[in-house]
Amino acid sequence: MKSDTLGQIQSDRDGKKPVVRALDLATGDEHLIHPFQGNSNDPLIEAAQTAALADKSQVFEADGKRIFLQVFNPPLRMIVVGAVHISQALVPMAQIAGYDVTVVDPRRAFGSDLRFPGVTLSNDWPDTALETLTPDRRTAIVTLTHDPKIDDPALNAALKSTAFYIGSLGSRKTHAARLARLSAAGFDEAAQARIDGPIGLAIGAKSPAEIAVSILAKITQTLRQGATEAKTASVTRPDKAEASAMSPTA
Repeated sequence: MKSDTLGQIQSDRDGKKPVVRALDLATGDEHLIHPFQGNSNDPLIEAAQTAALADKSQVFEADGKRIFLQVFNPPLRMIVVGAVHISQALVPMAQIAGYDVTVVDPRRAFGSDLRFPGVTLSNDWPDTALETLTPDRRTAIVTLTHDPKIDDPALNAALKSTAFYIGSLGSRKTHAARLARLSAAGFDEAAQARIDGPIGLAIGAKSPAEIAVSILAKITQTLRQGATEAKTASVTRPDKAEASAMSPTA
């Protein structure tokens, strides 16, 4: 790899930009592709997009050429809105799975170092926090407060981003009311459909830890299989679990 290529890859990673190195296996010629910048019908760029989304390097063959597409994606990120019981279980799971996690909660009694030691915390309101965090297509956003005053601003900001996953805690009744508010705010059905609600895979989860497992599983499914394939029935949260999730005590 040429030194200037390596330098550009590092710069792109620092700027949280996916980049793919295209190496001609016959000639050794190389160039970089930024797969999500602009539109193109070029099959090579489309192949680079596919490789970046799959987070897996691959060989592209066309016109007698074999091009190795080496993927350099920025780290995965997760923004968790609501420093609740489910978050306390979800955060360490997500960190083990390779996510750089930020917990957002304007309620300082919830979003404290005591309850989330060693975790990046923001006590800004979610819309302000997300503006600063600039979620991208390598970011998952999860809202868990079950409080429209906090979750709705987060969802408004999330739907304006390219986050690959957006999920929100609540029963089907709660989610229907949420969608009605988003519709009134100007978000169409396509935008609303981006929200996984009720959140998580339908595995019958009840406790905060089980719900956290279902959430991370759904995020993983969406990341690896795509949003369309991952559209499965979500978990309906019992009121007891929702009440437990909202408790500020550790």
